[in-house]
Amino acid sequence: MNDPGELPRLRVAVLNRVFSASGGGAESYSMRLVEQLAARHEIHVFAQKIDHQWPGVHYHRVTSPLRKPRWLNQLWYAAATWLATRRGFDVVHSHENTWHGRVQTIHVMPVRHNLLAGRTGWRRTLRWLKIATSPRLLIYLWLESARFSSRPGRQVVLTSSSLQAQALGTYPHAANAMSVVTPGVTLPQPGWSRVEARQALRLPTQRRLLLFVANDYARKGLTTLLAALVTLPPDVHLAVVGHAGQAQRFRDLAAALGVGDRVHFLGALNVVAQAYRAADVLVHPTLDDTFAMVVLEGLAHGLPVVVSGPAQCGISTLLRDGKDALLLTDPQDAKELVGTLQRLLANPALQQRLAANGRAFAQAHTWERAAAEYERLYRASLEADGA
Repeated sequence: MNDPGELPRLRVAVLNRVFSASGGGAESYSMRLVEQLAARHEIHVFAQKIDHQWPGVHYHRVTSPLRKPRWLNQLWYAAATWLATRRGFDVVHSHENTWHGRVQTIHVMPVRHNLLAGRTGWRRTLRWLKIATSPRLLIYLWLESARFSSRPGRQVVLTSSSLQAQALGTYPHAANAMSVVTPGVTLPQPGWSRVEARQALRLPTQRRLLLFVANDYARKGLTTLLAALVTLPPDVHLAVVGHAGQAQRFRDLAAALGVGDRVHFLGALNVVAQAYRAADVLVHPTLDDTFAMVVLEGLAHGLPVVVSGPAQCGISTLLRDGKDALLLTDPQDAKELVGTLQRLLANPALQQRLAANGRAFAQAHTWERAAAEYERLYRASLEADGA
């Protein structure tokens, strides 16, 4: 029997075109939630690409006859999942740009905000002309506006407070339906030592090691980090984890800057925890991140973190500069990054303080906490809809 305060077992459809850790932060967010919710509810995943197995989760592959253009595939996916989930589910939880779904989780900047924010007069008129002549933009805007439409029981979840601010400015009529559920983290278990992790990854064991984790190297600031590495002491090395397809361009850049022998491209690791265990510092000078789950993971592993400030990175709105992490004013300023890293590397007491506070921050932001918040939203949605 369920506890009186516990949500009865629900049949939940989860919509995510790519259900694989290789997809990025939004996909990882969806997968970790599913793993938590599957212990208490019947979870069905509808995806075009599935690279995940979890006890009790039911997987449904959605066809993709038109992968390109992407906007047409998005429309196909929305229609196919609408047909597949119209009946038989208590909650449809969409992480995708679809018109249906009782719960909608928004992971990226609204398309409408990106297209129109800050544009007035003739500039705004020209932008609307561009939209009107683009089937791609029209479809994306239509699907997005449908996600924010007022419907009984509709819950719109943003993954950071900065993203919520953008959504409120763009779709103010949906304010009452909006809430924030930030990503969580799986707290690491005791494992390999730093030396053992470096040996497994073929990294130098007697060097100070910075870590950079991203799939989009340019947007997450690797160019600035490589420029900063030039000025840092020669015993400071850098490990780069992420999409191997982008490695050659940045390997060439590192060689041109004269630091090629100090940069280690590891590709996309199946177990990224090895890289966190191997590193001394996580560096994330991102130009644009709605949250940055890699930062939360680095904090959970007890790494001192250097990250872009709130203007560029959502998690930084929650972090205390100098206490939980070191925040950058301008992530494209290599001199600022060098100064920040030199300050950190020269101060063991600061490293220990950041590590301790970072672990405490991570312990308050677990996936268990995030799943509990979604269960509350499921309950609120069903009650508002009279279900």
